[in-house]
Parts: sequence; C-alpha cells; structure tokens
Amino acid sequence: MPRKSAAAPEGTEDTEVEKKESPDKENEVERLNRLLAAVLEYLSDDEVEVIDIEYLLENTEGLREWWDQYRERNRKKIEEEITNALGELSIEELESLREKIKGK
Repeated sequence: MPRKSAAAPEGTEDTEVEKKESPDKENEVERLNRLLAAVLEYLSDDEVEVIDIEYLLENTEGLREWWDQYRERNRKKIEEEITNALGELSIEELESLREKIKGK
C-alpha cells in the first residue's frame, strides 16, 4: 500500500518566505538607518541655525522618495480625518471650504 507523503512541518513555508524577504527587509532597514542618521546629523549640527526641510530632502539621497511614499501611504488616513471633521463644521465653514476647493 502506498504511503502518504510526509507533510511539511508547520511553519516551513513561512520560514522559506521569511528567508526570501529577509535580504529585502535588511536592505530597507539599512536604508532607513542611513536616512535617519543623515537627518539626525543635520539636526545636531551646531552651525545650522535654521532647520531647512527642503535642504534635507534635496541633499539626502532617497529621502524625498521615502517622504513621498510615506505621504501617499497615509493619504487614506488624512482623507478619513477630513471626512470625520466635516460633520463638526458650521454651514459657513463648509461653504468657505467649498469655495477654496473650487478655486484650485
């Protein structure tokens, strides 16, 4: 009588997927560490009197791209916050907001 093939131990597939993703995650962590270090280095520079975010975005490789992606990922949250806040506005505030939107 043929035997059933042995089932893969639980978690084996997950482990294999994690191993494949691990280098990507490590690269992402390294990239984020580099970005954070560059920002903190700029912020802690005693010669910098005024913090210039645009300077940071332009002169830190990959920071602007990361920032744009971050903002896009949080877009849905911002939309929900705005939607929830609309119910609390007076009719005058809503009309003013509508005019500002139409003006764009």
